[in-house]
Amino acid sequence: MNSNSLNMLAVGDIILGPDAEAFFTYVKPVLDAGDVLVGQLEVPYTKRDPEAVSLGRDPDNLQALVSAGFDVVTLAGNHIWDAGVQGIEDTMAWLKKHGIAFTGAGMNIEEARLPVIIDCEGTRFGFLNYNCVGPKEMWASRDKAGCAYVHIITHYELEYATPGGPPAIYTWAEPDSLGQMVEDISRLRPLCDILVVSLHKGLVHMPVKLAAYEHQVSYAAIDAGADLVVGQHAHILKGIELYKGKAIFHGLCNLVAFLPSLVPKPGQDPKSWAARRREIFGFEPDPEYPTYPFHPEAKYTIIAKCKIKDKKISQVSYIPCLVNKQGQPEVMKRDARGEKVFEYMEKITRDAGLNAEFDWQEDEIVVKGS
Repeated sequence: MNSNSLNMLAVGDIILGPDAEAFFTYVKPVLDAGDVLVGQLEVPYTKRDPEAVSLGRDPDNLQALVSAGFDVVTLAGNHIWDAGVQGIEDTMAWLKKHGIAFTGAGMNIEEARLPVIIDCEGTRFGFLNYNCVGPKEMWASRDKAGCAYVHIITHYELEYATPGGPPAIYTWAEPDSLGQMVEDISRLRPLCDILVVSLHKGLVHMPVKLAAYEHQVSYAAIDAGADLVVGQHAHILKGIELYKGKAIFHGLCNLVAFLPSLVPKPGQDPKSWAARRREIFGFEPDPEYPTYPFHPEAKYTIIAKCKIKDKKISQVSYIPCLVNKQGQPEVMKRDARGEKVFEYMEKITRDAGLNAEFDWQEDEIVVKGS
């Protein structure tokens, strides 16, 4: 494919365990067709942390990213510090050794804020990545490893002055950290043709709903020069929005997420475990998905696609997928199963009050403005 016509693909959260390559069986042909492929690596990988080892997070499992053709992974997230400094250090070392670029994490905040620029047949793709969720211990600082971030403030305003009653919830970005993101994007803008900002954001396991800050931070990224904004973290699909003609994928769900650690432990009552999940997150995982214990609607997922012509995004679309009971994403076509994904995306986008509209084009779904 010449430089006048390229395809960039973006996927959501990735958590790999043993035999990781098998999880890409049904999506690999589509991923192989992408000229530039980016995804969110959700957790760190190291042999130096006992818990990481017990969870199967051996860096050698990352070989599946190479086999699947990933060019870039984003690392900013609420789990990047799970294995401490050695987890960040060993994950980045493995990626460097195997030729996969990364952004969003580093041994200090300066490194974490650095962009990645990929040159593909003369078109330069720039990537930046920020975490908006989770504990502050994940954040990088001048002398601490961690991730790039935008600090989100949450305020609970009691309605009707009724003590103990349900509050109204307001969220917004703290100005200094938002300003740093804007500064990074503005600095990257003249250095690339296509600028992608990845945000780890959103209300986890919650269908449809978006927090106010998600719009604010996404709009700020586009105002500063981003051509595309993609979100991860919620582990469930969120709707799609167009702002000033630029697409915002508010949540890409998971691509591959191997999490047997979340199934009931030996001797633990599955009903009590499921009830606890319902109490915390409002849902019970489907017992027929033993390594994929997410919201039942998390079986719907997508691959975001941008067609690039003459160094600009000419069309935005998505490729519908369904996660099977073995935790493998399967690519859908324009048939009854593909229509289920189409209808789901249309519903959650409409119910969230977003303005994107969708049309089938062969076996992918084009994103259009209303």
